[in-house]
Amino acid sequence: RGSYAGLASEAAIAHLVDLGVTAVELLPVHQIADESFLHDRGLTNYWGYSTVGFFAPHAGYAATGTRGEQVREFKGMVKALHRAGIEVILDVVYNHTAEGNHLGPTLCMRGLDNGEYYRLEDDARYYRDYTGTGNTLDMRRPHTLQLIMDSLRYWVEEMHVDGFRFDLASALARGLHEVDRLGPFFDLIQQDPVVSGIKLIAEPWDIGEGGYQVGNFPPMWSEWNGRYRDTVRDYWRGEPATIAEFAYRFTGSSDLYAGDSSPGSSVNFVTAHDGFTLADLVSFNEKHNDANLEDGRDGESHNRSWNCGAEGPTDDPAVDELRRRQTRNMLTTLLLS
Repeated sequence: RGSYAGLASEAAIAHLVDLGVTAVELLPVHQIADESFLHDRGLTNYWGYSTVGFFAPHAGYAATGTRGEQVREFKGMVKALHRAGIEVILDVVYNHTAEGNHLGPTLCMRGLDNGEYYRLEDDARYYRDYTGTGNTLDMRRPHTLQLIMDSLRYWVEEMHVDGFRFDLASALARGLHEVDRLGPFFDLIQQDPVVSGIKLIAEPWDIGEGGYQVGNFPPMWSEWNGRYRDTVRDYWRGEPATIAEFAYRFTGSSDLYAGDSSPGSSVNFVTAHDGFTLADLVSFNEKHNDANLEDGRDGESHNRSWNCGAEGPTDDPAVDELRRRQTRNMLTTLLLS
């Protein structure tokens, strides 16, 4: 379990096929490194958003070994999923690396050419941070762009994946400061004969000023529709004045995807790896992230959730039934949108 081989097992694939799944999207599988503050607390980064190697499958997710065997295992997983008619999409993190801020370790780009790979402040000791991780890769630099394009082609041509979901994609599109849909990163993607022909999905925001860009990515891109997620959550917890917004989201978000784009650009979702799961969404009004020792400071506090009358697990059958109904309401909305 929890390995490339586990996902490729007959039981796992049979379950996906039985559900009608036609594509899986993996959280980041590029080689990662734990952040120093996790080491200090005896914790581990297991969800992959801390890349140090853009060409290597993370060894910790392999069942067969860590000295190159993970490459063969990853390829075998992709082949097994393809035989079952299931596409493989990778969540890729090209907006930052695991090197952190100016106090972080030297692991990869910093030791090669700090000013070439990273966005620096006017005082070049410090990093410009649009990602919340301490650093941001500089997409205006030719060697950074070359690195990322070579990596994307590698995963398509050698690993045979079918598409990418770009984490904090607005950070990849920034010029001097503003997000620029005509920037060099988009130009290279559009002109590349390999990468332009696969599925390209943006997480269309970052944490910087003007970073929320839902509806503004170029035509060949799909987008995680954050407004769909928020509206569906609000509608089913009874927030007032959401019916008109709900109608737009349910029918394809034509107000967001007009002109160059189409409703097909919208990736509708209610929950994902960020924040509450679907079970959390109907069980909690507040965050209870205790195991990571952050005391609730991590993540989004406004989750648009409703606990249906009791916070957390309950023995009340009426609350449990309401939670099951709310779960069906949101799943049905998603499947019929």
